[in-house]
Amino acid sequence: MRIAVCPGSFDPVTKGHLDIVTRASKLFDRVIVLVVINAAKTPSFTPEERVAMIREVIGDDLPNVEVDTFSGLLADYVRNVGAVAIVKGLRAVSDFEYEFQMALANKKLNPAADTVFLTTASQNMYLSSSLVKQIAQFGGDISDFLPPQIVDKVAGRLCKKEIQ
Repeated sequence: MRIAVCPGSFDPVTKGHLDIVTRASKLFDRVIVLVVINAAKTPSFTPEERVAMIREVIGDDLPNVEVDTFSGLLADYVRNVGAVAIVKGLRAVSDFEYEFQMALANKKLNPAADTVFLTTASQNMYLSSSLVKQIAQFGGDISDFLPPQIVDKVAGRLCKKEIQ
């Protein structure tokens, strides 16, 4: 069985994330969407909330996809689950520079796993969780960026705009 890990903060999960996960699910027998807990970041949603949102969005549509959380070295997690690949989405050249560094480090730490880069769909090139959060904080419409199941949940948590 060829297992891939698709790591990220997913704070919140966007249509861009879902596109990468869906495409990865066609390439691998099993895909683990890994909510990585990063102490350097201050997320808007708890790891448990992010896992629940991803599970809600995926539903029964992707039976070979599961969701997990982890805090530590990605290379260790990948080794522990027997994965052969780390799947990362790329939006722009600036993403590649950072992700290439991470891929080299992960390969050094776990030579058995390769990093696979999937380019984003053109409609998601500008999309990031940070952008969605910024729009939501000012009461903007985020429905084009998120799966419909979680739009109200994300907007309700993040909207700080006062109606005048």
